Amino acid sequence: MTDSANAIQTDFVAIFEQDDPWGFESLWYEARKRDIVMAALPEARYARALEAGCATGLLTERLAARCDTLLAVDLVPRAIDLTRARMAGQRHVEARVAQLPQDWPDGRFDLIVLSELGYYFTADDWARTATAATHALGPDGTIVACHYLRPFAERNLSTRQVHAAIARHAGLHRHVRHIEPDFLLEVWSRNPRPLRQREAYR
Repeated sequence: MTDSANAIQTDFVAIFEQDDPWGFESLWYEARKRDIVMAALPEARYARALEAGCATGLLTERLAARCDTLLAVDLVPRAIDLTRARMAGQRHVEARVAQLPQDWPDGRFDLIVLSELGYYFTADDWARTATAATHALGPDGTIVACHYLRPFAERNLSTRQVHAAIARHAGLHRHVRHIEPDFLLEVWSRNPRPLRQREAYR
């Protein structure tokens, strides 16, 4: 791990000792953003999903309701403890510590959620993470990326750089691009058909 990555990890450890990191529990902004992410998913249900950067597990809880199995990962052990506590009793959900890209999990996923983490990476590490995500995506799989747009001190990459690293991979078709003053949400799928057409063929 680089010195800058060590510094960022130390900051995260301190943040996750707070009662409500980043206002996930208390801010309407965060609750509404979770609603928007869930509404943007093109499939009603996913067989196997990965959430990278699960934080306190609030989005994990929402994703779990639409996934047969869900793996949630985070760099910070405290984040994983909080997610495991929130998801206690949900046997189809696993939460574990992982440092991406080197700890990218094995297997294929039908849904991969990359939320509020890409800008902390170096350009090379994020490129490797985006490549790992696209290579792990199932034949009709979905990738979701949602990131804050405004400047902040710990940012290494712009949000547009983060999303461009995903979008440049062949075989991904963008279905959603939702932009607000505060964040950018984009959804890509291996399936090129719009949602209404998908349902018409069923």
